[in-house]
Amino acid sequence: MKVALVHDYLNEFGGAERVLEALCEIFPKAPIYTAFYKKGSPAHLRFKNKKIITSWAQNVPFFASYLHSPLRFLAPLVWNSFVHQSSTLRAQTPNGLAEYDLVITSSSWYVTKGVVKRNAANDKRKTLEICYCHTPPRYLYGYPTAKKQRGFLVKAYALVVNHFMRVYDFEAAQRVDYFIANSREVSSRIKKFYRRDSKVIYPPVDIGRFARKTTNAKRLTQEKALDVSHSSLGDYFLIVSRLVSAKRVDLAVEVCAKLGLPLKVVGTGPEMENLKDLANRLQTTVYRKKELVDRRLSTVDFLGEVDDKTLIKLYQNCRAVIFPAEYEDFGIVPVEAMACGKPVIALAQGGVLESVIDAIPAGKGKGTGVYFDPATSGSLTLAINNFMDLEKKGYFNPSFIRKHAQKFSKVRFKREILRFVEGKVK
Repeated sequence: MKVALVHDYLNEFGGAERVLEALCEIFPKAPIYTAFYKKGSPAHLRFKNKKIITSWAQNVPFFASYLHSPLRFLAPLVWNSFVHQSSTLRAQTPNGLAEYDLVITSSSWYVTKGVVKRNAANDKRKTLEICYCHTPPRYLYGYPTAKKQRGFLVKAYALVVNHFMRVYDFEAAQRVDYFIANSREVSSRIKKFYRRDSKVIYPPVDIGRFARKTTNAKRLTQEKALDVSHSSLGDYFLIVSRLVSAKRVDLAVEVCAKLGLPLKVVGTGPEMENLKDLANRLQTTVYRKKELVDRRLSTVDFLGEVDDKTLIKLYQNCRAVIFPAEYEDFGIVPVEAMACGKPVIALAQGGVLESVIDAIPAGKGKGTGVYFDPATSGSLTLAINNFMDLEKKGYFNPSFIRKHAQKFSKVRFKREILRFVEGKVK
């Protein structure tokens, strides 16, 4: 069976790219079709040993870095280029994507679905297209987590372009044979916006990588990882996130700064300087004496990007992970934290409701974290106080938390994907 994988574009390496990586492991001979990649980017480096077939957009100066968002109305032409092949691409795949038996698209921002066009008169073989949907594009459907447009002209431009993109997105969704959603949250969005049913298969998390001892570089099997003894209780809370407004890292910074609680922030993004200013301003206000200001300014520590070994150590030695992201599609970070046996203080919205078990209704030893809602500093403050109270009472069992994280392992993902594909391929 000839298989091709199609992915939006290769730039950052996040949850969507981890799904693509796992799909590559399932189908090691499958080439990756992508709109474009940014040379030297984390995602491109992770897939540089794969056969990558790009569209004409790859040859447009600055498209990968700056132009793909303002020129998003070109997305239909980008994906059509894999059907109406150029002479260069035709040498690689004479009939485009329609020459494959199975095409799996990994879709979120760049309307990567319905990419197989069929001509019933000329194409005797039907190519099966399965779309693994991370989410319908947020910017098309009014989600508050979409990037905010600034300026009257920019907003007017986006309003017109997005109208036509919504029409295209809906029509493309109707060409997909089967949808897979990365959570029940996304499944409900697919039903709402596309009027299509979908199968929920949670994205893969490399559980063993996060559950192993930080002093031992050897990877553990998932079964052995459950028995790892972790370090004693850490004294800091942890944020692992892109620093953008939708992730609401400002809530954690504000609360921890005001309460004087140690907080380590891993990640970079356009909100970095704003968050640093917020932390300094609040701590200067709360601790007015100079000697306390100098000492307390370190309670919120911005670490930027860290390597895998450092990240694992931070997870395993933290007190809890705070996850305040709004309307997250699924949320990989809470699962990584739970793989380390650590509880999660999470905003009760989106896919996180499917991964984190609220300890308050669950009872002692049966919860993996604490919810808060709405997304306000007062609500988060209450949740942190509740967490610390439950923590003193021994409500969080690291072994139970690690076992719960197994439900989202890469092994489970591969098994469910193969079972789904085998059930659909005739």
